[in-house]
Amino acid sequence: MFSLHLSIARQSLRLMEGERLVASYSISTALNGPGELKNSGCTPRGMHYIRAKIGHDLPLNAVLVGRRFTGEIYSAQLAAEHPGRDWILSRILWLSGLEPGVNRLGKVDTMQRYIYIHGTPDTEPMGEARSHGCIRMRNTDLIELFDRVEPGTRILIEE
Repeated sequence: MFSLHLSIARQSLRLMEGERLVASYSISTALNGPGELKNSGCTPRGMHYIRAKIGHDLPLNAVLVGRRFTGEIYSAQLAAEHPGRDWILSRILWLSGLEPGVNRLGKVDTMQRYIYIHGTPDTEPMGEARSHGCIRMRNTDLIELFDRVEPGTRILIEE
């Protein structure tokens, strides 16, 4: 069984099988830092699980809005037409907290905050905190991870 270990400090995500490291990815978490409150723009900490996988078989750089494929494929031209858009590309791994009062229920509910692991344009830097709360990944890395994990996979997000 796989599990995920995310380090906000190192901006890295590790795919583990038991104690064995299977893969490591450079990521981008929240510009506002770690935190659990709704509307904070922060990346939540603690134990989570993948609640849903969205985007199976979508093309690379497929644009998702409201967890639905818009029919668009990300390009420089599309980016120029929508300069303020927070791009969610290729796939979504929707997270849910496992710790009531910490990252689940009430004002700290990760799932209700729509916190995802998702793809982002290749022009966006990895290894730097730049997101609005979600965990951003390179599209090819995300697709590789998406194909390996299942709903229910645990993810520990540490500061």
